[in-house]
Amino acid sequence: MATKKTTAAHEYSFFNSVERSFDKAAKFTKFDKGLLEQIKACNSVYQMRFPVNIRGQVQVIEAYRVQHSHHKLPCKGGIRYSTAVNQDEVMALAALMTYKCATVNVPFGGGKGGIKINPKDYTVEELERITRRYAAELVKKNFIGPGIDVPAPDYGSGEREMGWILDTYQAMRPGEIDSAGCITGKPIAQGGVRGRKEATGLGVFYGIREMLSNVEDMKKLGMTTGVEGKRVAVQGLGNVGYHAAHYFHANGAIVVGLSEMEGSIFNPKGLDVEAVMACRRETGSILNYKHATKTTKKASDVLECDCDILIPAALENVIDGSNAAKVKAKIIGEAANGPLTPEADEILLKKGAVVVPDMYLNAGGVTVSYFEWLKNLSHVRFGRMEKRFQEGAHANMLNTVESLTGKKVSAAERKLIAHGPDEVDLVYSGLEDSMIVSYNEIREMRLSNKKITDLRTASFANAINKIGDSYLQLGIFP
Repeated sequence: MATKKTTAAHEYSFFNSVERSFDKAAKFTKFDKGLLEQIKACNSVYQMRFPVNIRGQVQVIEAYRVQHSHHKLPCKGGIRYSTAVNQDEVMALAALMTYKCATVNVPFGGGKGGIKINPKDYTVEELERITRRYAAELVKKNFIGPGIDVPAPDYGSGEREMGWILDTYQAMRPGEIDSAGCITGKPIAQGGVRGRKEATGLGVFYGIREMLSNVEDMKKLGMTTGVEGKRVAVQGLGNVGYHAAHYFHANGAIVVGLSEMEGSIFNPKGLDVEAVMACRRETGSILNYKHATKTTKKASDVLECDCDILIPAALENVIDGSNAAKVKAKIIGEAANGPLTPEADEILLKKGAVVVPDMYLNAGGVTVSYFEWLKNLSHVRFGRMEKRFQEGAHANMLNTVESLTGKKVSAAERKLIAHGPDEVDLVYSGLEDSMIVSYNEIREMRLSNKKITDLRTASFANAINKIGDSYLQLGIFP
């Protein structure tokens, strides 16, 4: 999908739209123009073109790595594999990563990478060749490293590609003890952390759930509190969209609409997310799901679905000035990066809908990437040192209670109470706490200034304040 899009108002770039949101929020912060310009600017942009032998012919691959902010190091951000990749898009995504990290209190600067290819056009061996060459270019220019810049998966990439990049880095930097921390989203066997794959989608669920728990906010929307019974529609069933839909469905929400590249399916009584995914694996299309009451061949149709909560989890600019008025949801949760344009924000605000912005809601992935990075630097799995000790302490407590009361707990209850935390339990706990704390910081920012009318502006103002304070502590600005 292109990053430039014509709306009813005008044409603008993705990076310009991020800057517009920044400028709107900057006036609610305490910093002067010079510092704000530094926060907004991309610090380093690396555009590269390198040759790769593909089926006996040389193909020149276009790729990027952008480091938006060095106020904290390392920089952090995914690597996108897409034919739509261009400098504007990568700069915008890197900027969003800066604000995203600040929003959820993760001590990284923002970064982003992109390789301008369609991964489906290449064999596994060819993809490996391209990925390893990209990694080598980053190493040569010092654009990757556990204390410099730490990439991660993004659209079109995953654990496999991160494993190739790690192996390339270690081959070129032998003996570097913390080398596993040069990249996150890796396979568990290569130093990855349990819970990383589902982290972004789970973070979407935690964030919306926290919003739904607030009685005052739900009253303004004419909604009840809690996830159960809420009608949810999800656009995009990639890693993020699938896991978001999965957790909403598992916690009692009614998933009324789902879409993928081939089209959209609907059922007001609810779709079984796992059954839909199984159908797509078996037949190649969600449109073959037998229990949908309506199907269309447009993936965008789900955006206009009659629902309470809409989760755009695909690419940027899917809701703009031309279709925002048709959105029926009262809550729009941005699981993708930049799915709404500024014009869409304005239209939905006038309609009384609430947009939960990507720079907060999409931050589950970078939060758990932070945990993975910490694990790599500490060289020990989370829970390894305390799990058995806690299980023993809990068992002793249960034995004492049983002895004093004369009552026995069941085997199932004993297993539940005495359970010591595994790595994934600690990762989920840390992610849940981060999303809860961050949402309430954003909400407090919005409530503290009556001129701030939306959560995106509150999120940006909150993030800018944190980044600005970091720059002031460096002593660069008076």
